[in-house]
Amino acid sequence: MSNYRNNSGKKSLFERFLLVIGILFFVVYLLMGLAILFWDKLTLPLSQEYRTALGVIIIVYAFFRFIRFFQKS
Repeated sequence: MSNYRNNSGKKSLFERFLLVIGILFFVVYLLMGLAILFWDKLTLPLSQEYRTALGVIIIVYAFFRFIRFFQKS
C-alpha cells in the first residue's frame, strides 16, 4: 500500500505532456468562447442572440472537457 502511495504522485513525461495539452485546449476554448461573446470587432455573420448562444456553448464545452480530463486521469 505504501509503495502505491509513493508512485501515484509521479507522472511520466508523456502524462505531463498530456496534462499541459489538456490545460492548453481548455484555455483556447475558453478564450474562443469569451471572444465570441464580448469582442465586438469579431466579424461573424450571426445575430447577437446566436453569438451569445455559441459563446456560451463553447465555454460550457471547455469546462466539460476540463472536468472529464481530470476524471479520466
